[in-house]
Amino acid sequence: MRVAVLCSGGKDSTYATWWSLMRGWDVKALVTLCVSGDDSMMFQMDGVCVAGLQSASCGIPWLPIATRGSPEEEVNDLKRGLEGRTDPKADFDRFWPEKWQKSEIILHDGELEIDALVTGALRSDYQRTRLDRMCSSLGIRSFSPLWHHGPHEHIRRFPSQGFDVRLSSISADGLGEEWIGRKLSKKAVEELIRTSKRFRFNADGEGGEYETLVVKAPHMENSINLEGEKHWGKGRGSWKLLSGSLSGNR
Repeated sequence: MRVAVLCSGGKDSTYATWWSLMRGWDVKALVTLCVSGDDSMMFQMDGVCVAGLQSASCGIPWLPIATRGSPEEEVNDLKRGLEGRTDPKADFDRFWPEKWQKSEIILHDGELEIDALVTGALRSDYQRTRLDRMCSSLGIRSFSPLWHHGPHEHIRRFPSQGFDVRLSSISADGLGEEWIGRKLSKKAVEELIRTSKRFRFNADGEGGEYETLVVKAPHMENSINLEGEKHWGKGRGSWKLLSGSLSGNR
């Protein structure tokens, strides 16, 4: 099975990449939507260049696709990218940060010859139905291996299976500044679950309570070094990344 994985660099899409490889599928590219607008209903916005370093670490070509993030256009932008009707080199040059390592990244160019698209969708019908329709129009299958997994079961699997997940943004009551950039160890996951119960938010972040980036996973040869600054105000915060590189290549 030839597949592409829709990958933001966050926990769910990174897990979907590993899941695809564990099934013995031929992952032709990690596909990342790079949003230039102020918001997106479909795709993670901050830190998505981590997906490019993930692609270099596991030897899979990267396909960055520019989008303004408007609801009417972003899925069509993804479709054009999969069909080879975008310019990955131009999008890479536009979005890749100046201080980030780029020497080992191989960009995919041209139409993707795939049988399916794999995503890390959890419970968003808005996201999944639009992706399923796009895949149907392309004549390929759509897989969402994490669909409707229980939030506690889901978040516990990351440290137990060797994923180094960091929180890159916080938008939930009960989660303070100390969570920004924090590693989701087994201890941190249990604390997160307890806090989610107390403040009544989704422990897996599916409601936008937080976003994540993965700096090490079982399918990655090198871990990712990230340097950034914490930004915090009015109970919300983010990890503004200043540089990124693969271990041993700084």
